[in-house]
Amino acid sequence: MPAARESLLDAAYTALVRRPWSGVRMVDVAAAAGVSRQTLYNEFGSKDGLARALVRREADGYLAGVDRALAGHSDPRDRLTATAEWTTSAARGNVLVRAMLTGCWSERLPAPALTAVPSTSAVPAQRRADGPLPSPGDFVALVRDRAVTLLAAPGTPRSDTADLARSCELAVRLALSCVAAPPGEGGVADLVRSALHRQAGAQTISALTPTTAAPPRR
Repeated sequence: MPAARESLLDAAYTALVRRPWSGVRMVDVAAAAGVSRQTLYNEFGSKDGLARALVRREADGYLAGVDRALAGHSDPRDRLTATAEWTTSAARGNVLVRAMLTGCWSERLPAPALTAVPSTSAVPAQRRADGPLPSPGDFVALVRDRAVTLLAAPGTPRSDTADLARSCELAVRLALSCVAAPPGEGGVADLVRSALHRQAGAQTISALTPTTAAPPRR
């Protein structure tokens, strides 16, 4: 029931924004989603299962936004800048994304330790959110690897790829530093562009992605 699942997760997130997770009741989540409580339990198994699925969905949503940011520009520096801006806005606008990226889990949020569901669970395997949640460092690495894969042309020297990886990590870490302490007038974009310009690998970034030739004039 994909539609019911998304409605339940939406209802759970809305409830979390309004009150601590400990105060979120399964019956209220089901009612807000317009389904029975049994449907909720059939889908997630328990409140812990609902929490795991909710956190996983928000993590996937953040990474999908990273992919969109990286694909939305042609210039490599613009791609990294857009990724940094998305990271900051996502962390500011979503309490779970902020906790995942910074590691600052408050008592009002679901527990971050997403342990595996026992194999005897009645919840279908494809609907579980098994395995531990990535750490903040893991998320930085995931974004870095996505960016390097997209920006590094085939046959790029290993040293250039390493420089690019450092630039990607720099952009993400600067974005995260802006979550708690907003930058000055230029915002995240100016901060990241300035840092990339100063970094030793700045020329490497410009050289890694081949420019697309202009179409011939008719």
